[in-house]
Amino acid sequence: MAISYDLGVIGAGMMGSALVRAFLKAGLLQADRVIMSDVYPATLSTLAETLGVQTTDDNRLLVEQSAVVMLAVKPQVLPAVLEPLSLRSDQLVISIAAGVTLAKLASLTSETQPLVRVMPNILATVAQASSAYAPSAQVTEAQVDFVQGLLSGAGVAVKVEERLMDAVTGLPGSGPAFVAVFAEALIDGGVVAGLPRADATKLTAQMLRGVGEWLQQTGGSPAQLKDMVTSPGGTTIAGLRALEGGGLRSAAIEAVVAAAQRSKELGS
Repeated sequence: MAISYDLGVIGAGMMGSALVRAFLKAGLLQADRVIMSDVYPATLSTLAETLGVQTTDDNRLLVEQSAVVMLAVKPQVLPAVLEPLSLRSDQLVISIAAGVTLAKLASLTSETQPLVRVMPNILATVAQASSAYAPSAQVTEAQVDFVQGLLSGAGVAVKVEERLMDAVTGLPGSGPAFVAVFAEALIDGGVVAGLPRADATKLTAQMLRGVGEWLQQTGGSPAQLKDMVTSPGGTTIAGLRALEGGGLRSAAIEAVVAAAQRSKELGS
């Protein structure tokens, strides 16, 4: 059967659909060259209407007609999803199933299958994901470039050794929740200081966005930015003293380490 699609995505849940939406918005793929499958007809109908992609409930047809297959299903259903499929030996398979190792993927497909394990995060929903990926030895340089380009369209992507994927889960994977808690606390602080909540929320959101942009655009360190804002005996150093007294730095480090350790436990 002829290849009709550049990308076939098995699983049209929040993460799978968010990534496809980002790829299309970035102009990396054309909607008529993407096909998605899911067990929920209503989900497929919505995606066909909003994104213009092709949809199907037949995973075997999707695999037959797609150059690249992305697995965007829950880890526990992955074996059942892959068992009836006949993947081509040179067909690139990208998995975003959390905790599923390359070795496990190879046991479910083939030892010679080109495989890429990807950990995106929830910010793919606004095309601002922080993604990391680890390719198997069978993945070609051209395929690595394809994955890098695709994921970069949804935000920022870095290639890592697979042994670091638990650390990725602990930082960009779980990190949005940690930052959200900090943002919520800053907003509450603004309200305590007298700001209307709507204003405190708007200002905090822009401030966090600006910090991220500054770090990316300048290549400077967080410490440099902190020192730029902090003057002797001023307001900022008084606030930083309060944060240090409350153990913010240590708590943030331990949060990432705890999330990474839990990822390792779940993966085993």
